[in-house]
Amino acid sequence: MSVSSSYNPPEDLAGLRRNALIAGVVGLVPTVAGAFLSPQQFYRSYLVAFLFWLGVALGSLGILALHHLTGGAWGLMIRRILEAAARTSPVFAILFLPVFLGRGHLFPWADAAKVAASHVLTHRQGYWQVPFFLGRAAFYFLVFWAVSALLSSFSKRQDETADPALVRKMQFVAGPGLMAYAVTSTFAAFDWLMSLNDRWFSSLYGVWFMEGQVLSALAFVILVTLFLSSRAPMEGVYQPRHFHDYGKLLLAFTMLWAYLSVSQFLIIWSGNLPEEITWYKGRIEGSWAAFSLILVFLHFVAPFVLLLSANLKKDVKRLSIVASLLFVMRWVDLYWQAAPAFWPAFHMSWLDVTSTLAIGGIWVWLFVGQLQKRPLLPVNDPQLPQALAHAH
Repeated sequence: MSVSSSYNPPEDLAGLRRNALIAGVVGLVPTVAGAFLSPQQFYRSYLVAFLFWLGVALGSLGILALHHLTGGAWGLMIRRILEAAARTSPVFAILFLPVFLGRGHLFPWADAAKVAASHVLTHRQGYWQVPFFLGRAAFYFLVFWAVSALLSSFSKRQDETADPALVRKMQFVAGPGLMAYAVTSTFAAFDWLMSLNDRWFSSLYGVWFMEGQVLSALAFVILVTLFLSSRAPMEGVYQPRHFHDYGKLLLAFTMLWAYLSVSQFLIIWSGNLPEEITWYKGRIEGSWAAFSLILVFLHFVAPFVLLLSANLKKDVKRLSIVASLLFVMRWVDLYWQAAPAFWPAFHMSWLDVTSTLAIGGIWVWLFVGQLQKRPLLPVNDPQLPQALAHAH
């Protein structure tokens, strides 16, 4: 089978891309102004926005690697969406610059006075040397880029040559790539989020953080498939069985998020160690308590109950409502993890909204640009006929 034009991206993706860029600029202007008016708030808001959109790109990379390892129609039908999202990972190396420059406003280990006053930070000072911190970040982004570039390159060659050996090559890259993603994401979670608290530590945190990324990406993919399924050439290609698969995955990862969240909470609370329970006490007591209850109900209880319905999972529009809810709640979860480290009482700023809009608009603009470069399905993959037959 030769490369076909029958699955070329729809023309109105150009309009979506333009609108995304406009939204990004609209968010960027007040965000830049906020960087001068309130630098501390800017860096704190920017960190959450950065981690949220990075999670979509890296979660897509994780799902892509998982698909190549396991196969199946579910992954083949969304592979190009995952590849396009994963290929945006290098831009986050640039977007990381404000996080690095604002480290003094974010991390206790970057404040000399706090380091001098804390024996814990003093003990860990070697790990938190600025060159080492920056070097680790560079290594993380290099790994993310390398894995996404290899998988995407082999996929492009498959379109061009129909070489059946490329399936095995992508699988060969996906195994070590998934492991590399897991390790680097874990350390990135320690460096960029857990270190906001100078004493707190959880061995489950890296897995919890990575699972949240996958959930963000899956919710985003469902929203993109909703957009594509109503337009040629994908109209009629995505079928209820495909969305049922995505709904089941969304339910599974929602349950996994809840399991990891409860496991971490129970282990830390039963241990009753001051340096550990303080992290939770600051989030389930006082003005953050209501925010925590909202997170539990809208991130787990409501999606869990709704996703139990097989009919809902087969209906892309209804499934997309749940995906939209979870997509928003992923930002809420990251905010819940980060903000109490800065604000003992509940606090939100307009910069939280504008920075998320700015990075998101620019990222979606880049993502759509990547999606436009290739057919929406891997037309020369030997499993494609089976995946399309799965639709009928």
